[in-house]
Amino acid sequence: MSRLPAAERKSQLLDTAAKVFAIHGYAGTTTAQLAKAAGVSEPIIYRHFKSKKDLFIELVERTGDETIGFWQKELTGLTDAAERLMRLIRSNPMVSPRGAVRYRVIVQAMTEASEPEIQTALQGHMIKLHRFIQDELQAAQDGGQVSRRFTPELTAWALIHMALGYGTLAALGVPGQGSDKQGNHVDDIIGLFMLAERYRKDNSASGTA
Repeated sequence: MSRLPAAERKSQLLDTAAKVFAIHGYAGTTTAQLAKAAGVSEPIIYRHFKSKKDLFIELVERTGDETIGFWQKELTGLTDAAERLMRLIRSNPMVSPRGAVRYRVIVQAMTEASEPEIQTALQGHMIKLHRFIQDELQAAQDGGQVSRRFTPELTAWALIHMALGYGTLAALGVPGQGSDKQGNHVDDIIGLFMLAERYRKDNSASGTA
């Protein structure tokens, strides 16, 4: 067992835990399994986390921070509100290589974790993502690029609902889900719904309409 600085060891344990939870679920995973997968002794787990529950909560919180960071990176250099929104629509963390494992864990936990602290962590995770999307929608509305028919608050929840559904079916490997034989994608429906003519114009110019 190699010695790592405390911060690196903690990060390694969280990375390993995400993979183990993805296979066995939260309820089906033990700290002994986590320690074996990480190549450490079980007391090392408790040196960094009080319990499996605390480890899982920190994993949920870190995943939220990573998702925000992923979105911020995707939006770097984009100043046009509508363009930022279109990029955000196409940046579902549930289907990114790193995010897919973490969101499989989170979706599983939604169905099996009954501890109030975990439910609070999951709620906080979704609220954090919602707030980010809502701010982007507000900017697009303020710029007159998105209809004011629905509030940014409600539209942000609708985007999260659709992203969860798409990401879950992608994880299941459902053939053809999210696209049709004409090459259209579910993202096109969302973009056209929110940005109307602006979305149609931009996609025509890029040859993707």
